[in-house]
Amino acid sequence: MSYEASAHDAQMKILRMLLLSPSASFASLQKNTGLTSDHFNFHIKKLVDEGYIKKGTDGRYTLSRAGKEYANRMDTDENVIEKQPKLSVALIIENDEGKFLAQRRLKQPYYGFWGRPTGKIRWGEKLLDAAARELMEETGLTADLRPGGFYHKMDYDRDSGDFLEDKYFCLVYGNNPQGTLIEKDEGHENTWLSDEEIEGKDKVFQSVSEITQIARSEHIGFKEGEYKYSVEDY
Repeated sequence: MSYEASAHDAQMKILRMLLLSPSASFASLQKNTGLTSDHFNFHIKKLVDEGYIKKGTDGRYTLSRAGKEYANRMDTDENVIEKQPKLSVALIIENDEGKFLAQRRLKQPYYGFWGRPTGKIRWGEKLLDAAARELMEETGLTADLRPGGFYHKMDYDRDSGDFLEDKYFCLVYGNNPQGTLIEKDEGHENTWLSDEEIEGKDKVFQSVSEITQIARSEHIGFKEGEYKYSVEDY
């Protein structure tokens, strides 16, 4: 589907009405939007073409499965689609020497910053399966993995205060790494660094020490952090 941000106001009204009703007629939906027939016909056709609503043999409109999922994210008071934080896995992998796997980004945003390997959790994917997949894809390694906690990271522009990113990380701790480390690919550089070595880098994510401490603990932890970066970093 092509919609990610909220659709046109008239289309949002149509979706809201169908969210709160099993079906509705053309006339009742048009009345709800306050549009002329031509303008309303344009917007309802757009929703049908996008696959969000469908017209039954009785001439009434209902939400499609995709439309139900989309409209269910709606704030019905404001008629906008709610934005969702990114959900990712963060890998805190320790070797036998007490060093941790460190990764330097070679892509935007935050080009050149050092942190821990991370990756998005796919739809329907279990946490440790996602962690094992991302570890293999980005580093070529396997490890003994366990859940290590949760971390909520909110990034702001240092100068303007604008909200840049909202991310939840499922922390996964791993030891006994096996395999041949992929030292560099087109998007990352990987190496083993001690806590002191990574903190000594010029560009390092401010959350590195916090997520490492949480994940290496024997207890599941949770922490929220707010960090400021320059617009050039982002």
